[in-house]
Amino acid sequence: MKIYRLPLETKAILFDIDSTLYTNAAYAFEQVDVQIRHFADLRGISHKEGRELIENYRTEWAENHNGEKTSLGNTLKAFGIPIEESIKWRETLLEPKDFLQNDPRLFATLKELSKKYSIAAVTNNPALPARKTLQCLGVEEFFTNLVALDTCSVSKPHPTPYQYAAKLLNVACTGCLSVGDRFDIDLRVPMELGMGGILVDGVEDVYRLPDILK
Repeated sequence: MKIYRLPLETKAILFDIDSTLYTNAAYAFEQVDVQIRHFADLRGISHKEGRELIENYRTEWAENHNGEKTSLGNTLKAFGIPIEESIKWRETLLEPKDFLQNDPRLFATLKELSKKYSIAAVTNNPALPARKTLQCLGVEEFFTNLVALDTCSVSKPHPTPYQYAAKLLNVACTGCLSVGDRFDIDLRVPMELGMGGILVDGVEDVYRLPDILK
């Protein structure tokens, strides 16, 4: 965990979902790779060639943007796959129940945090697989406010999803804390908007938040 900045008065916490609210390397890999495999199939190339094509683009993009990372959604968009199309892919290709299960400790953590803070999720997945993930983890009730890829039709790290989440919660950006596992995707832009930022290595760090924010 790395605490980059905390708001002077934290009123809301905006959570990334994948690899933040759970730690599952197999599912983290599959979420990306299943889309790349589908992309390769549509292009008539091997899965290996598809992975290399995507990886080379993302590497070149980072080199041209001071080492910053870009999302898979934005990468696919560069190859002519509109965000609306990649939303459909994720809705049909992702199945979190094959990888995830109920997490009572996460439930207890979010229950404690919700007593003091408004909570929302900001994810690059569409709402359908995001809701399925929260259901599998047993924490959907805490995320009535969910900003997904199909909410704003732009992918993090675009500022719009974060601004929209703050508006949903009726909290100024300066009162929000963004929590996620990728600095360039989950923290850099929110902090530019005036939010706080905490980088986590997985759900074990999320369990610690009630004590850290006391």
